[in-house]
Amino acid sequence: MQVIPWIIVGCWRVFIGYWVVSSFGVKRDATRASWMGFWWLRMVLVFVIVGWLWGASSFGRATSHLWISNASVVGPLAAVGAVLCVLGIGIAVWARVYLGRNWSPAPALKHGHELVTSGPYTLVRHPIYTGVILAVLGSTLASPQWLIIFFLITGMFIWRVHVEEALMLKQFPNQYPEYKKRTWALIPYIW
Repeated sequence: MQVIPWIIVGCWRVFIGYWVVSSFGVKRDATRASWMGFWWLRMVLVFVIVGWLWGASSFGRATSHLWISNASVVGPLAAVGAVLCVLGIGIAVWARVYLGRNWSPAPALKHGHELVTSGPYTLVRHPIYTGVILAVLGSTLASPQWLIIFFLITGMFIWRVHVEEALMLKQFPNQYPEYKKRTWALIPYIW
């Protein structure tokens, strides 16, 4: 039995499970109706995700759900990938904890929106995206089937950075430009 696939699958299970649970209790969107306001849709989503996360009775089924095959997860590159996946999920969850009730599944302003600049937001303005990209990169190193997911996620997050930056500049016209000067958008010391 290989440990690396279990580490990667476990990381993604923690990430998805935490995201589902923490999506309850977020502030309402100020500009549009939030899809999370539909309590019945949230319950269906929770049951589907929980069933998917913990319903797989065998390792093969659990890994095939996340595009990880036993044959592709071997060697030192896979071990580095597992470490990056753990680190990335840790950063994403840490950032989500600091963002708290201001989190939204889509770029949006919240009622009573606050500019969060502490914790991981001290260095990077979008650390959740940084963590997820790092975790997907790690998953890709362990299992090349993730490569298309890596490019899709990275592209989507780059687009979302621009959308969110515009929203934050509109909401915090005095604070956000100063915050931008002292932080990186996504990748420390690069961008």
